[in-house]
Amino acid sequence: MFAAFWLSVISNKRKRKRRESDSDCLSVCSLEVPFREPARRKKRLSRVASFANLLSPVRPVMKVGEALQRSWSGVKISSSPISVDSGLSVSPSSSPPSSFKDDPLVQMCRNGRKAPTKQRQSKYWRETIGKDVCSDLEDSEIRRQEAIFELFTGEEDMVEDLHLIKSTYHDSLLHLNILTNDEVQQIFGSLHTLEPLHHDLVTKLSQLRNEDGLTESIGRILVEWIPCLKAYIDYCANQVYAKALLDEKKINDKRVEDFLKRCLESPFSRKLDLWNFLDVPRNRLVKYPLLFRNICKLTPQNHVDLEYFKKAIPMIEQIISTVDIRMGESEGQFFINKLDYLDEQQKDPALAKVNCLLCKGILRNNRGTKLTAFLFDQVLVLTRPVTRNDRGRLYQVYRQPMPSEEIIIEDIKDGEVKMGSFRSAFSHNQSIKNVFRVSFRNPLDGQGHTLMTTDEHDKKQWLYHLKKITSQSPDGISSHSVLRSDSNGSDVVKKNVR
Repeated sequence: MFAAFWLSVISNKRKRKRRESDSDCLSVCSLEVPFREPARRKKRLSRVASFANLLSPVRPVMKVGEALQRSWSGVKISSSPISVDSGLSVSPSSSPPSSFKDDPLVQMCRNGRKAPTKQRQSKYWRETIGKDVCSDLEDSEIRRQEAIFELFTGEEDMVEDLHLIKSTYHDSLLHLNILTNDEVQQIFGSLHTLEPLHHDLVTKLSQLRNEDGLTESIGRILVEWIPCLKAYIDYCANQVYAKALLDEKKINDKRVEDFLKRCLESPFSRKLDLWNFLDVPRNRLVKYPLLFRNICKLTPQNHVDLEYFKKAIPMIEQIISTVDIRMGESEGQFFINKLDYLDEQQKDPALAKVNCLLCKGILRNNRGTKLTAFLFDQVLVLTRPVTRNDRGRLYQVYRQPMPSEEIIIEDIKDGEVKMGSFRSAFSHNQSIKNVFRVSFRNPLDGQGHTLMTTDEHDKKQWLYHLKKITSQSPDGISSHSVLRSDSNGSDVVKKNVR
């Protein structure tokens, strides 16, 4: 029994030593690990919901480039055509449209290179010329050259943006069958006519620049070029229809939503969505008077350009005024067609005489109900948004439309009225501000409305335009007269361009 005890002790010591040696030493099996053939990782293509994900830069280009670099190197594509959600079949042997082949962002994706983030930095004229040139010029002439250079670089940026809209958005949405021809035409309108005229100005301004970087005179070129801007009249008049269709497509068509979202996330977009790009031409148009006046102010009295700018500024202002009128007419007709009537008595004859829309925005009545108000040149209409399956989003007319000749306007001082909303019933100390009242001259024609705006500035806008269509003098509005000033608020829409 004693011998058996010592045998078990010796056996346990041997086992313990063997475990210690195993933990301290590398076995042959352990040395085999680095020499094993590594398990092959499955190389998967990033999920492609549509052909747009493959050809157009609709993802962040960094991710697309890496994904394509990994995928094309080790994945064999079968010869059978690729089935796409839109029904478009693409054979591997078929080549994409030429517009995609020339797109530098597409080439970056195919080559696996990362696309740089698109940044538009400000440029100054003095940075493009030698120091000896600036040293010989007066400060006033340097500022004049900077103003001319600002006009020139702005035109270059304009051409670049117009080309981007055409190649990346217009052509992609059309060739990938995301939108129909009619839908593309309504959204982009006559955009294709704008790029050539801006490119023409860039070319002419480049030719006027001397070898030393100085530009002597640009007035005659501008006077000859400004009439081309009449192309903006049709383009801007179509914007209200373009935005309506674009908003509808983004809500109801997942492919459009996905395409625009990926474009927005891409570096080339500069965090601007498609509508921001479509509104770039209009924003550029309204800047011309300011740019021209700045150059004119810096031009010497005896310079030949001075007389040309005196002609150019009224010419561009006349075109902007025409654009403004046409946009108001388009908006007026668009929203008149969007009105939904509860009964035939609401179809006031003044609605058939409407020429343009002056104001549109959200107002609250004395019960706290939000109403979408439309102030046309002939009539004031209060509405509530509704959705009809056959006609989409409409505006249901609330109570009776108020013709301009029947409206009486009353400016109510802050704190003089209590709004009958649920919240105000429990907040006795709450002061109600920015309120006015509109009513019929004959109370039997319809009910009046006490309306509240978002702020004092919007209230002034509504009162000014109401006074304008009712031909009331400032004394005709109680409390105080209203000064004209453009609204920057999100709710009130005033003049369309200015």
